[in-house]
Amino acid sequence: MAKTESAAVGEETELKKELQRVVKTILEEDDIGLITIEATRILSSLAELKLKKPVGFRLGDTILPEKFRCPLSGEIMGDPVVLSSGQTYDRPNIQKWLNEGNLTCPLSKQVLSHTILTPNCLVRELILHWSKERGIALPKSYQDVDGDVNTEVDCIYLNSLLEKMSSSLSDQKEAAKELRRLTKAAPSYRAVFCEFTDAISRLLSPLSQSKVESDPGLQEDLITTVLNLSIHGNNKKLIAENPVVIPLLIESMKFGTIETRRNAAAALFSLSALDSNKFIIGNSGALVPLVELLREGHPLALMDAASAIFNLCIVSENKAKFIEIGIVKVMLQKIKDGIFVDELLGILALLSTHHEAVDELGDFDTLRWLFQIIRDSHSERTRENCVSILYSVCSKDLTMLRVIREEEIEKCTLAELADTGTTRARRKAIGIIEKIHKAFPTAQILRK
Repeated sequence: MAKTESAAVGEETELKKELQRVVKTILEEDDIGLITIEATRILSSLAELKLKKPVGFRLGDTILPEKFRCPLSGEIMGDPVVLSSGQTYDRPNIQKWLNEGNLTCPLSKQVLSHTILTPNCLVRELILHWSKERGIALPKSYQDVDGDVNTEVDCIYLNSLLEKMSSSLSDQKEAAKELRRLTKAAPSYRAVFCEFTDAISRLLSPLSQSKVESDPGLQEDLITTVLNLSIHGNNKKLIAENPVVIPLLIESMKFGTIETRRNAAAALFSLSALDSNKFIIGNSGALVPLVELLREGHPLALMDAASAIFNLCIVSENKAKFIEIGIVKVMLQKIKDGIFVDELLGILALLSTHHEAVDELGDFDTLRWLFQIIRDSHSERTRENCVSILYSVCSKDLTMLRVIREEEIEKCTLAELADTGTTRARRKAIGIIEKIHKAFPTAQILRK
């Protein structure tokens, strides 16, 4: 019980640290865009964590169905798993049996072909449904902070899975699936994973020893495990600084299943939450494949690629690199095609503060198109980002200010936004109007 409560406290501390980083970024940056999504997620997780209440385990006079009992302990199963013999046991009990050197099934006495424990999802769901209907709570030690069934970290078991990464392909694939499951379902496994000697290098050794895309299923499981591990704040630095990780994430964004590619991008997004990692990733060669994922526009990968790009663009050096490889043109085309408009405009607004982006953003068609979006959009964030881009462009190019002036005289778009927009949108709109009056004193712009 104490260990579970300690884990919950650690998870809360980790979330608060992440929130502090996000809030710092929001306060320092004018264009917050996608980072608000991350802030909302963290606040939601903290709220759920606060609402968790200690629960006890009680059956009273309720008769426990036999299929819900662990054959070894006779008690209700909190984490039912299936042995290679086909028999179901509670994970802590059967793991202890295996750790003692037993290689047979306790019930059937059958010699086990392997010792991988497969979650029995059907029995687990039945137990959860049955206990919920009767108001019976599973022991708290079986639950993680999200209320999902979880067990204490079995270090021997975890190490055995890592050892299988240097074994046969079939062993690697089975172990990879189990590591993916454990690191997704249990924060405790994410927390201790990197404490093992060379854990990350051992995990990824099958990909390091051959072509990344040689086995798409194995590649997907291992890259997804890296993503799961990167969620834990204490792992971010260790993972990013490991010399094999980011090169493999880069290769995985180019090759493999779409799930592999999007999870590789999502891992970079997660790792980039740490400021020092933004520089590591920016200097690694990861920017080009991120832009390529954006260019391809696969709906599953686009969001993850865009999120990673936004985080990385907070660093000025990375802005320049993205602009150099043509990201502005790619995003403009996507937005004009109506794809992911709100989010990509947020990135463009961030990029527009860099002087090298002005030439690409400051053509007549783009400016008039931004004005049209302001008039047509019902999204306050979209209108904010459009006027922010216009402000950046006209601040650096007097020719563009003249175009904006002509558009404003005809449509009064900025004047209306100055009256009806958000605080940030009004400030930018008024700023542009003042620039027009200063540059062209005789200009007549009506305020509605």
